[in-house]
Amino acid sequence: MKFLIAGLGSIGRRHLRNLESLGEKDIILYRTHKSTLADEELQGYPIESELENALAHRPDAVIITNPTALHMQVAIPAAQAGCALFVEKPLTYRMDELSSIEDILKEQQNIFFSAFQFRFNPGLRKVRELLETEDAGRPLSFNACWGEYLPDWHPWEDYRQSYAAQKGLGGGVVLTLCHPLDYLRWMFGDPSEVYARAGNASDLELEVEDFADALVSFKNGVSGMLHLDYYRRDKRQDLEIVCSNATIFWDYASSAVKLTLSDGSSTVYPAPAGFDRNNMFLDEMVHFLRVLKGEEELLCTFEDGRKALEFAWGILHSSRYQQRVVFG
Repeated sequence: MKFLIAGLGSIGRRHLRNLESLGEKDIILYRTHKSTLADEELQGYPIESELENALAHRPDAVIITNPTALHMQVAIPAAQAGCALFVEKPLTYRMDELSSIEDILKEQQNIFFSAFQFRFNPGLRKVRELLETEDAGRPLSFNACWGEYLPDWHPWEDYRQSYAAQKGLGGGVVLTLCHPLDYLRWMFGDPSEVYARAGNASDLELEVEDFADALVSFKNGVSGMLHLDYYRRDKRQDLEIVCSNATIFWDYASSAVKLTLSDGSSTVYPAPAGFDRNNMFLDEMVHFLRVLKGEEELLCTFEDGRKALEFAWGILHSSRYQQRVVFG
């Protein structure tokens, strides 16, 4: 198969390396040469700086990894050209941008994968499995946290120039750290309402929010707290779920899961031996390739991506207008 990668920042290059490791060599690069990374690892691949010329190579699939606000500028023409789409989270910056591509997808039936790699985290998969057992009982409440110091993300660049820090590129902690919005939906279904506060608490030089706190209720009756921030120095990402018969705790640093039953006994489910962060990205790419070959059903669809974005904008609107947002 032939692939086009649109955007060659850190995530685009990760997908390039993973495609190479999976034996895929027919790859075209579409880039605007704004990456802050060196170009050596891109040598040997055809490079196009105009999207029309890139799509003229007739790729089977387009992997969209440019800044969030630019996703649909590539996705819509690629969908019109009949390509399968692999779109990094979040799908776009604005909800109203999705209507055009949704019409194309309905007409042409393109494969559209919303790239939320945490669906491939072994710990979160174990959490979801435990929620389906009688031992844990019914989920009642949750507490989810993701705090990570933005200047540490890409040490090779000024954090103020990163897409995550720029409003015009779709940055801000809610959109950029939206993975929990997807995996909470994956665990509990659709949210029913949210009340949130977001803003700037740190001394980071940003034009976007650096924290968000949200009280969320889901349609299945589960409610809880979500915290996101750009300023925590000791990186933290975890999820605790209190159930009627047990408490489940997942920690991303180890990707282990601890199940504590009501009698006080506990079981730890460690991550597979040798697991590291890239395994999630590699596994999602393997899944995408299998979907393209008709060997697997799509795990994370356009609709999943749309609902995660709707969830994110619910948090932002609740904070802006200081009121509860109810989802349809």
